[in-house]
This record gives sequence, C-alpha cells and structure tokens, in this order.
Amino acid sequence: MTDLIGVPADYNAILRRAMDSLFRTFENFSEGTLIVDADARIVWINERYAARFGFTDSQQAIGLDCETVIPNSLMREVVQTGKPILLDVLENGREPLVVTRLPLKDEAGKTVGAVGFALFDEMKSLTPLFSHYSRVQEELIAARQSLAQARRAKYTLASFVGTSAASLEVKRQARRASYVDSPVLLLGETGTGKELLAHAIHGTSVRAKGPLVMVNVAAIPDTLLEVEFFGAAPGAYTGVERRGRVGKFELANGGTLFLDEIGDMPLPLQGKLLRVLQDQEFEPLGSNRIVRTDVRIVAATSADLPALVAAGRFRADLFYRLNVLTIHAPPLRARRSDIEALAYAILEDLSTPGRGGHGRHFELQDDALRLLAAHDWPGNVRELRNTLERAVMLCDTERIDARTLAPFIGAASLASAGFSAAADGLESTGAPPRAIDSYAQAIADFERRFLSDALRATGGRVAEAAARIGMGRATLYKKIAALGIAV
Repeated sequence: MTDLIGVPADYNAILRRAMDSLFRTFENFSEGTLIVDADARIVWINERYAARFGFTDSQQAIGLDCETVIPNSLMREVVQTGKPILLDVLENGREPLVVTRLPLKDEAGKTVGAVGFALFDEMKSLTPLFSHYSRVQEELIAARQSLAQARRAKYTLASFVGTSAASLEVKRQARRASYVDSPVLLLGETGTGKELLAHAIHGTSVRAKGPLVMVNVAAIPDTLLEVEFFGAAPGAYTGVERRGRVGKFELANGGTLFLDEIGDMPLPLQGKLLRVLQDQEFEPLGSNRIVRTDVRIVAATSADLPALVAAGRFRADLFYRLNVLTIHAPPLRARRSDIEALAYAILEDLSTPGRGGHGRHFELQDDALRLLAAHDWPGNVRELRNTLERAVMLCDTERIDARTLAPFIGAASLASAGFSAAADGLESTGAPPRAIDSYAQAIADFERRFLSDALRATGGRVAEAAARIGMGRATLYKKIAALGIAV
C-alpha cells in the first residue's frame, strides 16, 4: 500500500482480480460458458453447457472443434476475424440462446482464442427480444409454408373440362407426359389452357412433391431474364440483394420449371438455357460457383416456333431439345361440344361468394347456349370466362339468356346463331339470318343496350356502373351523351 493515497501499488493484481471476478460472474449467471484456442478448439467448457450438448463429462469436449460440440457455433469466426459478436441468437435444436462472443488477445494484440457466454434464463430484460424473435420465426415458417403451397400444382387433368375428341386426346397426351421426365412443349393459342396442363403434368408426375416454379418469359425485361433464371452473387450488379439472388432454376431443383411464352426469349439467353438443359449446371451471375440442378422443363408458347426457327429468331438446337413431347392445346372453336360444360364450370366458380355471382346459381337458357356455341372465341376459355363474368354482374336474375350475352358477342356470331337485333332486344328468326343495316350501327345498338343495362343494374349510378363494367367514369359519361342514353 502507498502512504499517499492508500491504494494498492500492484495495479496488475487488481486488473487480474477484476477480470477473474467478471468472468466468474458471467459464468455463474449464464446458461453456459466456453473458451476456444486460436484454432477454434475447445479449451474449457463448464459442466452445464457441456451437458446441454450431450456430454456427461465436460472433459470429453476438450480438444474438439467448437462446431463438433456446438452446431452452428460462430466461435471460429471470432478467432479468425478478431472481432466480437456482442449479441446473437444461437439455434441449437432446443430453446434458442442469446450468446455473446469475445476474442482473447495477447500483449501484442494477436488473437489467441475466444470466450463465449450463452445467456438466457437470467436475462429478463431480453424477454421482448425473444418475443420478437419468436414472432419473426412464426412468420417465417408461415411464409415458407405459403410459398411451398404456392409452388404446388393447383390443377389436375380433371380441371381440363371437356369430353370432346380433341379434349380427350389432350388429356391422354398429358397423362403420358407425366409418366416420363423428358421436356414437354405445349403449343396453342392464348387462353387454351396450357398453364393448366403444365400444372396437371407436374401434379401427376414423380416430381409432384417437388416445387413447380413458373416464369412468364414475355413479362420480364430481357435485361433481367438471366438473373431471373440463374440468380446473382452478392454485389454482382447495382441493386442486387446483399445476400444475392436465387434464380428460378435453383428454386425449381427437384421439381418442374414451367417456361411460359418461351417463343419470346431473346437469342443470347436461348444459348445459355440450352447449355443448362444439356449439362444440368450453371453459374449465377457474377459468381464462380457451379450450381447443379435437377429440373424438368415444361415450355409453352402461342407462337409458331418452327416459323421462328426458319426466321432465325429461335435456335433450332433449343427447339429440338424442347420438342420431345409436344401437346397441342386445341382452340375452343375446335371443341364446341365442350362449351356448355365449360360455361357451367365457370358459372359455378363465379357463384362462389366474393367472385361476382354473390352466391347465386345461374342457368343458361337454350338461346344463350346457342349463341355461345356460334361464337368463334378468339380469346378461347379466357374470353368465355370474361363474357360470363360480365353477364353475371349485369344479370338481375339467375336465368341467363341470349339478350344478356348479346352485348359481349360479335355481330357475326349473332347472325350465324339466327338472331336479329330489335328495338326491345333480340329475336330469334327461326329462319336464315337477315342482313343488318351496317356493322357500325349494330355495334352501336349493342353498346347502347349494354350500357343501359349496366346503368339500370346500378340504379343509374354512373360511377358504380363504370366500375362494374371496367370503364372509366369520364368515358362512360361521353358514351351516354354520344349514344343518347337516358340516365
């Protein structure tokens, strides 16, 4: 002791005592404590911590790599970087632990080891943190489950409604495609059910438990397609996520990748896609990492691929690689006998509460069925659904007749179905159709009746009628004035 201020002269002794006391305090109040050397091997671990990881004697853990004793441990990162990890959550298969990791340095500042404390039971102030952590974990699990469900087949072959010869042949080919693992090429006009067939093929294949990942090539800018397919390493380009971007090929591993509108794929990417299909491996953008993938390709297009190949806009070698099993989805005009069944299936879906039908059950009158069968449906099933949905919104009863459908059907279809326009609606001639004055006049008449019905269904409320028929309010006001509709 000195005579001047009465404090110990050996400051190092006090420092050592403080360090020892601090260590013992943390060791007593923490759930577990361990020390590792510069190679991240266990130098010391207390009995409580060793028992948590299955060691009856803490000495059994001495000399082992920290990861061998504690899965997911980051003690090696601390000794390698020399930087502490002051607060972290350690997943260990049981209750998560809040841990603190500190580097141990010698007099020269060199990292010679690290000490870690697992804090849980005595850290009452961390309860809000654990509540937040638990909530985030639950949300993450729910999001993963929702994503996994979204990447399952939503349709089966039974969803492809129809018993015509063309429909039965498509189902037969799709069922055969599900038995093998070769690429499938779906051809057909827009709205013919190519996406539905892709779901059905995946859902009945051996890959049904794997993901079904879908990419609409036409909907993604050319500059982003490569990243969309193959992903990107962290920092590969400005704006990429800090952890990088996982591509669709990697997400679809073990399952099916559906490439819709593949005819719109740019030529440079076609070569890269061909290589992936041949080698079953790729490198993410900006990465030297080789990713192996096991993916079944189902491609679809409404374009004429052979014509694109002849024009040099689609690679012939890629076409032959994809054109192994080809299924032609027939247009609706080629299976008119299916229209009634399709229409009722659509109406049943629209009758679901919240779908526009308000729980009503609709019935198609004979003249409505005749009118539907007469139309050529250039938009196929998608157009049929649109027509019925619009009719359901404007129909005051559950019985849908030709007059209800007429505003949405072309004049040529009305004529071929044997209908003529009259001032009060539609009349069946029962005879060969007579000529109408002019196409423009017929369209104007149909439009006038359609808008009048929409306004009548909403009690004359223009804004509501515009919203229900998908028209701008200002546009509807102009139509009302131009057509002389009384509001």
